[in-house]
Amino acid sequence: MAKHKTPMLDELESGPWPSFVSDIKQEADKRAKNPAGLDFQIPQDCPDDLLGVLELAYKDKETHWKHGGIVGVFGYGGGVIGRYCDQPEKFPGVAHFHTVRVNQPAGKYYNTEYLRGVMDIWDLRGSGLTNMHGSTGDIVLLGTTTPQLEEIFHELTHTLNTDLGGSGSNLRTPADCLGKSRCEFACYDTQAICYALTNDYQDELHRPAFPYKFKFKFDGCPNCCVASIARSDFSVIGTWKDDIRIDQDRVKAYVAGEFKPNGGAHAGRDWGKFDIVAEVVDRCPTKCMSYDGSKLSIDNSNCTRCMHCLNVMPAALKVGLETGATILCGAKAPILDGAQMGSMLVPFIPVEEPYDEIKEVIENIWDWWMEEGKNRERLGETMKRMGFQKLLEVTNIKAIPQHVKEPRSNPYIFFKEDEVPGGWKHDEKGYRERHMR
Repeated sequence: MAKHKTPMLDELESGPWPSFVSDIKQEADKRAKNPAGLDFQIPQDCPDDLLGVLELAYKDKETHWKHGGIVGVFGYGGGVIGRYCDQPEKFPGVAHFHTVRVNQPAGKYYNTEYLRGVMDIWDLRGSGLTNMHGSTGDIVLLGTTTPQLEEIFHELTHTLNTDLGGSGSNLRTPADCLGKSRCEFACYDTQAICYALTNDYQDELHRPAFPYKFKFKFDGCPNCCVASIARSDFSVIGTWKDDIRIDQDRVKAYVAGEFKPNGGAHAGRDWGKFDIVAEVVDRCPTKCMSYDGSKLSIDNSNCTRCMHCLNVMPAALKVGLETGATILCGAKAPILDGAQMGSMLVPFIPVEEPYDEIKEVIENIWDWWMEEGKNRERLGETMKRMGFQKLLEVTNIKAIPQHVKEPRSNPYIFFKEDEVPGGWKHDEKGYRERHMR
């Protein structure tokens, strides 16, 4: 029998979609019956009280979680998000309800033994509730008490060889797509660089020293499957410098209907005969493609790597052979200054171990941002406040036309002395002699 009446939460189970309310009720029922005979290390009725406090929040139209202080594990400043209930007498099961972020593996590959290991820890020492995966990318373990944090950390690191993720004003857990492990479009090994930078920047990941959060995300190609261009301060997106490879025989096979477009992804509906002009050529954003009835041509100098043609005809079109990545900076969701996409900083860079070129860009940005960034100001906001030109200066990158976001509206350009031939000094007497009237 339910511990708390939850009429408003019950409404969330009435629709056609899976409900988190049902999941919490299922966990509450499981813990009440305790078929495994566990000696729970936090209140057994934790999920029941979670439902109760959430129902109260809906009724009062305000949260009943409060920030009651900093909690964590010894030596780390991040990885644990402290959460306390402001109604501990009424809901003792969630008086403490701390969230633990766990560093996910590159590409989010797991085996069942590992997942069972995580859940064995969490069933015993936590609420049994997880978020796989949170918007951060991490495994998120929802709800435990302060005395259990060190125990959980020890089990994760010693039994599962897994570290905590990032939280607070630090480097958040780097995230990547599955890259070359499964994707034919991947232009570099996203898993390798994600793993390497996670290890190389452990101090920045666990000991907050930044003005605010900083996110790496690694997309293997411009399809941007981890949305790095929209959700990361430092976005590395795979690209290529040479031409798209075309197999003309397979292009004809698509036209003849021998291959299903989009890899068969749209096979649930009859879209009619494939029309390469309407579905590929005319949809090119720069109009750099043409088809004469037997041959597909691409003006690669005008290609913006939008990926549409490759996605529609993956058997006939392949990314180029000279591959690397584009680096963009400053994307974020709304905090201080609204949502913004990443701005292109480096048009092309090789992605090769030990990734020294990329690390140099990262560390130059960090040195500047930590010096100039305001409290709780993301990199993108610092860039907007101080100007993109300043970012180019601190990263030692020369301006190119691709850095221009929009035509200049301010007619004044302020040069530095070393950019002006002869510097600021001039011969005033000689000038007046030349311009005497």
